[in-house]
Amino acid sequence: METLNKTSAPASGLPLAFHGTVIHARSPNDLEILENCFVLVDKDGKIQALQADVEASQINGIVSNQGYAPDVFPVKHLCRGQFLCPGFVDTHNHAPQWAQRGVGRGQTLLDWLNQVTFAHEAKFAAPDYARRMYASCVAGFLQQGITTAAYYGSHHGEATRILADICLDKGQRALVGKCNMNRNAPVWYRDASVSDSLRETRELIRHVRNIDPQTRLLTPILTPRFAISCDSDLLAGLGAIATEHPDLPIQTHFDEAEQEIQFTKQLFPEFHTEVDLYQRFGLLNHRSILAHCIFLQEDEMRRIQELHCGVAHCPIANTTMREFMVAPVREYLRRGIKVGLGTDSGGGYSSSMLEVMKQAFVVSNAQQMLTQGRDAPLSLQEGFFLATLGGAQVCGLDEKIGNFAIGKEFDALEIHTMDLEHAGVMTPVEDEDSLAVIFEKFLMTGDDRNIAKVYVRGRSVKV
Repeated sequence: METLNKTSAPASGLPLAFHGTVIHARSPNDLEILENCFVLVDKDGKIQALQADVEASQINGIVSNQGYAPDVFPVKHLCRGQFLCPGFVDTHNHAPQWAQRGVGRGQTLLDWLNQVTFAHEAKFAAPDYARRMYASCVAGFLQQGITTAAYYGSHHGEATRILADICLDKGQRALVGKCNMNRNAPVWYRDASVSDSLRETRELIRHVRNIDPQTRLLTPILTPRFAISCDSDLLAGLGAIATEHPDLPIQTHFDEAEQEIQFTKQLFPEFHTEVDLYQRFGLLNHRSILAHCIFLQEDEMRRIQELHCGVAHCPIANTTMREFMVAPVREYLRRGIKVGLGTDSGGGYSSSMLEVMKQAFVVSNAQQMLTQGRDAPLSLQEGFFLATLGGAQVCGLDEKIGNFAIGKEFDALEIHTMDLEHAGVMTPVEDEDSLAVIFEKFLMTGDDRNIAKVYVRGRSVKV
């Protein structure tokens, strides 16, 4: 509890207040750019007040109306070129692949797993290595504005518990899962038995709930790697855990590559599709995060919509394996399916959500060509929505985070685009640029140097 208290409140123990430009998404096509906005965050990290078009002279009155004495805590005034936006949500992330990003390009998915990934993830059997690498991983994602991540750990129980500890200590909101895999991997990198895999999964659930009993930052998540690596007994056991714990989210890879789909059908010939398979084992529901979803059939899309599953769209990983794979994101959005973005680090070479957004635009242009114009490309607003509120919806956290609605928790980025310390190589901001143009320049040409501050539950967490 001592660690939890340290990470779950602002360092000052006082409310936070900002005055300046605030940008957030209310829906895929409703981007709000609020000028002269006053934001008040209470000492528990929740947004207490949000009011646009506020003159500086009005701030003390608003503070008094909210029950505080004026001048008790400072108000941070954001200058031109500075703004607040919600923290990024990474809906699909392999934490143990942090040190292998960029390795293995041009291979098929299964070759990449067998020749690169499994050997690297096996290193996490050593707790000291796990502690050092996960500390670097979590700090690196926070530096780039990823305030929430859905993490796959390795198959090691102890290492995954270490990952949870580090997320809590550094103040990152995270869904943390022990990777379940008891076949079709080298004998030195798989769970020894079904019972061992399920036992370590239950131990992780208990551990996360012990260190963060109020789920302020951490959520355990069931994580069958994919059907290829799990036999029927293991999937059934995970389904039983999902039934015992109806609040647990679930994540897996889903219809990712033709090679993977065909192998899955060989292993489970009794099921026509992956929806049939996962639903049979009790692993498809509104808490399920399905990574990739490149080749869904019509019936699968319909049933995923009915079950309210979420899709983690990972455009960088999908376009840098041997095949150039395009997920039909426009169709998912058309049907009302929840969609967020994932770095898929290190299947995706980049750990930057800004890079993922840009590649999502590129891939959507390719989809427009493939569908002869039926599927319109993603707009700038839609890409930003997917990286923030859309991702929060996929992770089941949209009542807590994703935008700046009053009562939500303050997971936010403070963006600087003009001062020398943070300008980096972003497109220069010119005098005539509107706030919308400055925002577009940041999304398309900015990087982590422009992210001056990162807040999770009102606590500054970027070192």
